Amino acid sequence: MVSRRALLAAVLLAAPASAQTPVPSPSPLPSVQTEYVEVTATRIAEDPEEVPAAVEVVSGEELRLRGATDLRSALALATGVDIAPGADQGPAASVPEFWGLKEFDAFLLVVDGVPWGGAFNPALETLSLVDIERIEILRGAAPVMYGTTSFVGVIHVIHRPPGSKGGVVSLFGGNYTSGGGAVSLPLPSWNGIDSTLDLDFDKEGFRDDRTGFKRGHALFRNRRTLSHGVLRLDFDGTWLDQNPASPRPLQGTTFSSAVPLDTNNNPDGAFINNRRYSLSTGYDHSFTAVTWSSLLSFSHSTQDVFRGFLVNLGETFPNAHGFREQISLDDLYFDTHLAWTTSPRLKLVAGADYLHGQGSGHGGDFDYFVNLDVTNPPGSAQLPPAADIHIHDRRDFSGIYAFLEWSPDPAWRVELGGRLNRTVESRDASTLDLGSGDLTGGQSEVTKTRPGATAAFSWTPWSSGKDRLRFYGGYRNTYKPAAIDFGLDTNPQILKPETAESYEAGLKSRLFDGAIGIEVESFLMDFKNLVVTQSVNGLPALANAGAERFRGVEASLAWDMSRHWTGRATYSLHDARFRDFASDFGQGVVQLAGFRLPMSAHHMASAGIRYAAERGLLGHAEIGVVGSRFLDRLNTAMAPAYATLSGGVAYRASGWEVRLEGKNLSNEREPVSASEMGDGQYYLLPARRVNLTVSRMF
Repeated sequence: MVSRRALLAAVLLAAPASAQTPVPSPSPLPSVQTEYVEVTATRIAEDPEEVPAAVEVVSGEELRLRGATDLRSALALATGVDIAPGADQGPAASVPEFWGLKEFDAFLLVVDGVPWGGAFNPALETLSLVDIERIEILRGAAPVMYGTTSFVGVIHVIHRPPGSKGGVVSLFGGNYTSGGGAVSLPLPSWNGIDSTLDLDFDKEGFRDDRTGFKRGHALFRNRRTLSHGVLRLDFDGTWLDQNPASPRPLQGTTFSSAVPLDTNNNPDGAFINNRRYSLSTGYDHSFTAVTWSSLLSFSHSTQDVFRGFLVNLGETFPNAHGFREQISLDDLYFDTHLAWTTSPRLKLVAGADYLHGQGSGHGGDFDYFVNLDVTNPPGSAQLPPAADIHIHDRRDFSGIYAFLEWSPDPAWRVELGGRLNRTVESRDASTLDLGSGDLTGGQSEVTKTRPGATAAFSWTPWSSGKDRLRFYGGYRNTYKPAAIDFGLDTNPQILKPETAESYEAGLKSRLFDGAIGIEVESFLMDFKNLVVTQSVNGLPALANAGAERFRGVEASLAWDMSRHWTGRATYSLHDARFRDFASDFGQGVVQLAGFRLPMSAHHMASAGIRYAAERGLLGHAEIGVVGSRFLDRLNTAMAPAYATLSGGVAYRASGWEVRLEGKNLSNEREPVSASEMGDGQYYLLPARRVNLTVSRMF
């Protein structure tokens, strides 16, 4: 008993209200609206309809009704969002797009209040969607309450509270020898402690040659009422082995016919193996007029890499470049804040946070030759490294913040937020050429203190029962230290931080007794020092890209057709362009001002329909459209528009469900993301996938 009390006392310093604390349910809302409050935009539990920002909530029940087990499926109907599956991080990873910017580090991924990836890059490949209560999507810059910020969007994944009733066991199988299972098990309450154990395993195969992954995941969540608060303690672990695909090379303005579709140009036995473990603890305490919330989390991850990329389409040695590397990352995150919410007219959040990240990479590169039809690819024993490369980076981000929400009368709401950031980063890198014995490298350190701010308002000129019309606008000023690539980028110089100013204006409306929901938003963002990739001496490297401008309009329409039928449609118009970026493409420096950013489509749209009953037949169907987009920065290679179809049918009986799901039923194989390690190469949308799942609910 003494040791348990000591543990509880030690963790009284932890977790935000946005973590797994049960959030009070709002009054019942029409089915086209969310049945949940949101906590991402303000860290105060609120109806997302009332927040002067573009916020969407996808409930866990909707995910289960649509059979969504990956991020692309989960956000298939999110406004202005496109999730590209697969990337340099492996086939289990993905690259989200918000506001026309498709970069794996331009958004913020949060899981139960914890930045998932810490001080470095979002750990999307280790994300599990088992036992989810809801996913909150905020378009635009992250709120001032988050120390690791983003410029274009936040994805916040929130699990059900520990001990929640309703467990499930499921097994699935699909094409390309895919299969796996999951169990979500609420455990019996013991000594006032509510717990849930989630376990899942999946093996995914692909049409691409020698491509796939195996992933195991365990999450043990615990909660106990203590005094006038709630104490939480969570353990999370992921084991992931990936056999990476190869991005397809561009030759001129079209894809090379010399490299067949689904060819894998990696060395034989290529892998990206990840291990990630995290521990988080938190405490929320309610006083008479204020709630104190704190969170403390620690994560450790390792990555073991052996892979390669084509560098030319020749038939002589070498035509490819490879990497061996071991990466180790540690993250420590702490947040504590007070929330005054007793007055319906005035609410205040104030707090401080700290994020520490430490990472190291060690490995070497090598040249190799691979037949373009990939007959007899070389193996590990044939490919000794040509250099010994070391990279070490340490980051300490801290800040204080305050957020004010004021409603002078029921029709008006004003928000003001401020943050003071302090970042300290040091980096050292060295390269020993094993052939010549030359040693190069260096060290650098940067300390920067910078404020950030947000301001927003909303005005509701008309309201009648469940119907209303609300206008809103906002301004955000955001800062983020530049991303670091541990993929053997040997430049010791720390890049300039990325900064952005953005403006938003929109409307939210409910009509016909709440059965119709309409949202429209326009945005403008001026960006400086965007981090882009380039090739230096055959090795991938990062650089700042001057100035960019992002602007557009995004709209959604949701409707409740009957008790069981619902539908949703979205449309986005994005215009993402360079404003000042001079780059050398091998034939002299070119000024790219006015050129569109690569992989950014002007037009995106989606539509879906769902039939959901408590028992019997269920079904859903979605279509997603992505417009034409340039593949290269010179805007010479255009990829055509494409549409994908997905859907599923299920039969649900008392305690049982059988589900048949299809993804990319149109079998589109268009480029969806650019490689940051293979110059001029692109990952394609995976081929059609069909899964059959059997579930037992209890």
